[in-house]
Amino acid sequence: MENLKPARRRFLLMFLLLPYWVDGQTVCTPESRDRLETTLLRLSNMDVSDRSLNDLTVEIGSWFLQTPYVEKTLELPGEEQLVINFLGLDCTTFLETVVALARIAEQGDCTFSAYELELQLIRYQAGIRKEYPSRLHYFSDWMYQNQEKGMLTDITRSIGGIPYENAPAFMSSNPGFYAQLSNPDYVDRLRAVESAIRVRNYHYIPKEAVSRYEENIQPGDLIAITTTIPNLDIVHVGLAIAREGRIHLLHASTNSKEVEVSSKPLHDYLSGNKSQSGIMVGRLLSQQ
Repeated sequence: MENLKPARRRFLLMFLLLPYWVDGQTVCTPESRDRLETTLLRLSNMDVSDRSLNDLTVEIGSWFLQTPYVEKTLELPGEEQLVINFLGLDCTTFLETVVALARIAEQGDCTFSAYELELQLIRYQAGIRKEYPSRLHYFSDWMYQNQEKGMLTDITRSIGGIPYENAPAFMSSNPGFYAQLSNPDYVDRLRAVESAIRVRNYHYIPKEAVSRYEENIQPGDLIAITTTIPNLDIVHVGLAIAREGRIHLLHASTNSKEVEVSSKPLHDYLSGNKSQSGIMVGRLLSQQ
């Protein structure tokens, strides 16, 4: 490879590192597939008959502690594919992975195909993988769409939330950051998604009020962190987890570069970041 021109060498290296193609629609490395199969076997041996989805989510999420943080694992070249990656997770793919596993455990179908279908249901508009814009790119839209599917309830307002001015436009305003948005049609379609988000009613709990309403948050609830940045909606996500009577965040951390439990309670964790304004809270719904 030393004799190859630099551009050709980079191309070959990128090719060698591309995920293993399972069936032309899903991509997963052999190493990720091995870890997934091990996880599915572990799930199949669990007695989940008296376990809530929140309880399952906390336990399964804990299995991923110290998994490396890796961003943009879904941004592969070419047409949109369903990416399964158990070796590197960002905050959103960590949450999606755990929720999909918890849901198939409750269903009693701990198979690769069941996981594949569940992940697609969670990640895409109407649960159908189409082109790049069909992915739920904005997490406030992810929450809304998955509530419409009957998978969760946005409980933010009911536990003390106040109106949240939500007008994301980052992707359509910065198409150069996304290779797929070289297609003008995709930009237009994402602009339509952003317009739909703007006309909905969202709520959040300001970060200074989180400790006041913390008792209403249950371990396993989905935590979406809102922001003061005008053209974004959510800047980080994770799972609520209890530690010494306080709610902490189980998440794929950009600071430690791995899945961890925040050392500080959620209220204090938020206080240390000026761009984080508060939280939205989602609660998974049982399928039984």
